Amino acid sequence: MSEAALVQATIGDSEFDRDTAVTRRAPGVYDIDLSAGWTIINAVNGGYLLAVLGRALADTLPHGDPFTISAHYLTASEPGPAVVRTDLVRTGRTLSTGQASLLQYDDQGREVERIRVLASYGDLDELPDDVRTSAKPPAIPPLDQCFGPADAPAPVPGSSAITDRLMLKLDPSTLGWALGSPSGKGEMRAWFGLADGRDADPFSLLLAVDALPPTAFELGLSGWVPTVELTVHIRCRPAPGPLRISITTRNLAGGFLEEDAEVWDSADRLVAQSRQLARVRL
Repeated sequence: MSEAALVQATIGDSEFDRDTAVTRRAPGVYDIDLSAGWTIINAVNGGYLLAVLGRALADTLPHGDPFTISAHYLTASEPGPAVVRTDLVRTGRTLSTGQASLLQYDDQGREVERIRVLASYGDLDELPDDVRTSAKPPAIPPLDQCFGPADAPAPVPGSSAITDRLMLKLDPSTLGWALGSPSGKGEMRAWFGLADGRDADPFSLLLAVDALPPTAFELGLSGWVPTVELTVHIRCRPAPGPLRISITTRNLAGGFLEEDAEVWDSADRLVAQSRQLARVRL
């Protein structure tokens, strides 16, 4: 292994940071080339896209940390050029609110809106330390007893480029789908990090909530599960080290399901929560 390969990436200097960086063209207008490195089953991952929009809003708003982001996914994004347009909605002392849209171009050169977001930002370091919670970290076996994409008996059909950029180790009790015996419980749990060793920050948490295999797999369904709407709450800045993620689905009806995610850091703190509505092909 080369000396370069032994160097751990850092926040601000990693592949994730480079691939989510936006270039300001004018006030409220940003350019980016969406990387094909964050695709799964031929689609650009929704969490990666949310991180792109999150970075643009951080540049637009007077506060730098996302507290809550709600995104509606209108059309499927593709790797390649895109534009992010942002607007400042309101500025307060502790919170500022903005909206953003990610757009790409069709074959005639017309703009097509892919995602629309409304978000509130603040300063996570200014939050009080008081915590009163009944939530508990998910019970996941140690890392060396969990399994990643490289352990799968067969590759996922289509592109799985994103798996090369993640450290993802799934709880064996949520892996029945990979062995042809889904549990039917609608649960997915895993250890999570970035493959280059970069520690988590609020923007990578936007990726983390949407990075695990869909809970639909454990319900006996397969194929793409596109996100319709995703809301993420960032609760505190994560401590260094791998994250633990738990995702559950309680109700699949009419071809749609919800996914509730919790993200815990190495200090046993609940650092992010999310809920999304997704479509399944029955």
